[in-house]
Amino acid sequence: MEWFVGVLRSDPEIAIFLSLAIGFWIGSYRVGGFALGGVTGTLLAGVLIGQLDLSISSNVKSTFFIIFIFAVGYGVGPQFMHAFRTDGPKQMGFSVIVVALCLICSIIAAKLAGLELGYAAGLFSGAQTISAVIGVASDQINQLGLSPETAKRLIDQIPIAYAVTYIFGTIGTAWFLAELGPKLLGFDLPAACAEYEKSMSGSPGAPEPGIVSGRRTWEFRAYVVPPGGPAVGKRVGELERLALPERVFVERIRRGDQIIEATADTVLQAGDEVAVAGPRAILVERLGRSQEVDDSKLLDAPSETLDVFVSRKDLHAKTLREFAEEPFARGIFLRKIMRGGVELPILAETRISRGDIVTLVGARRHVEEAVQRLGYADRPTETTNISFLAAGITIGGLVGALTIRLGGVPISLSTTGGALLAGLVLGWLRSVHPTFGGIPGPALWVLNTIGLNVFIAVVGISAGPGFVAGLKEVGVSLFLWGIFATLAPMVASLYLARYVFKFHPAILLGVIAGARTTTAALGMIQDAAKSKVPALGYGAPYAVGNTLLTISGLTIVLLLH
Repeated sequence: MEWFVGVLRSDPEIAIFLSLAIGFWIGSYRVGGFALGGVTGTLLAGVLIGQLDLSISSNVKSTFFIIFIFAVGYGVGPQFMHAFRTDGPKQMGFSVIVVALCLICSIIAAKLAGLELGYAAGLFSGAQTISAVIGVASDQINQLGLSPETAKRLIDQIPIAYAVTYIFGTIGTAWFLAELGPKLLGFDLPAACAEYEKSMSGSPGAPEPGIVSGRRTWEFRAYVVPPGGPAVGKRVGELERLALPERVFVERIRRGDQIIEATADTVLQAGDEVAVAGPRAILVERLGRSQEVDDSKLLDAPSETLDVFVSRKDLHAKTLREFAEEPFARGIFLRKIMRGGVELPILAETRISRGDIVTLVGARRHVEEAVQRLGYADRPTETTNISFLAAGITIGGLVGALTIRLGGVPISLSTTGGALLAGLVLGWLRSVHPTFGGIPGPALWVLNTIGLNVFIAVVGISAGPGFVAGLKEVGVSLFLWGIFATLAPMVASLYLARYVFKFHPAILLGVIAGARTTTAALGMIQDAAKSKVPALGYGAPYAVGNTLLTISGLTIVLLLH
């Protein structure tokens, strides 16, 4: 043990990775459907290891945090910038109010509890489950001109308060929104989602039109056109229109020894063998009595499943119904829509935004044509543009380093705030010009996860020696005030969303979860709703809430100082 402690003290980088290993292991265990998660687990592991009185350079903490904060901005940039259109302004305005309520309630709790500045910032961070505040608030405290001893004492208070208030901040928000929220407002969440889905799906009882349906298995089967049958002499386009609102397409035709790639104007003849693409249930229902053939050459057509990054300006905010009417939509089906890491329901009135990633399936020629019209193919890649990443952080850091003084108090975005701003702008530019820079999704996840958790590990290790004493000093009282800081803004937000902003009950809870940046709450809401519909309200509020709550780490320090 003596040798082990000596190694950790002489090589503290090992202690950081040990904190990550233990923290993610602890954080993965679930009790009653709830898990601490990697961040809180890493913080607690760091605190435990920090009892060995290790010394780690603060530059390590700052370096990894600035990587994390840039990745956050880059990830939400497209939704943040594009939220100004369609329903965006309404949802953005609501999100700003929710963030203000969270900040005000946290300040009230801190004042009434008589908390010092560090504990107040930590309470805000934990109760609102926004880990990035730890770094932003720490940076601002360092710029207040305090003595090094005072600044360190206040900064060490932040993770203590965060750890005490975070657990209820996560569990309480998810429970309140998913279970208590619908009861307080008096509506049936599953019924509201079913009604909303029905209203967005076209005519009652009909399968939804659109570039869909991702809920059925897409198949490719071959049939013979019988002599004297209704299809003889008809154009392919006419027959496909007869199948509406279903999406069934004639892709290829065997005529004698010749294979023809069908178009909407191709005329069918008796004896043709036609390869038809569509949902399996519809092919069985509509063509089940037709003579089916297993023509390997006819059916051996190149097909493709491809993720497509939507970047075309003229397509922003169009519904799936409108997409289905576009010429490029012929022969393709939509399997999935992802927005900011959240899957959206596939409904006729679901709107596509620039920056969305849609998964298309169909004949390769149709999919490739759709790619040219939508944006660009988001094919798997292992390459990250490191120059782009590093230059973005550098420029953002330089902008954030600029300082102005108000009443003798130095105010700046800080290098981390500047990196967040740079990430927002560059993430948005990436959605407009897909060839501009590039950070693959898995790489962005690594930047987010490693950046934040290495930062959290160093915070925990550095604060470890005084953590237990601080917890004894403010533990129970701080936990109770954390409950107030979590629930008070949620109660107010619930009634504002319903009676002032008049959001539909089906998306109302998703809007609040987005503004509070609680993905765990969104998952519980969708489970309770038995639907993905609440996710339709999550994207724009999440982008706004994530950005403003992070910046509020600076605000709470300035206001309470």
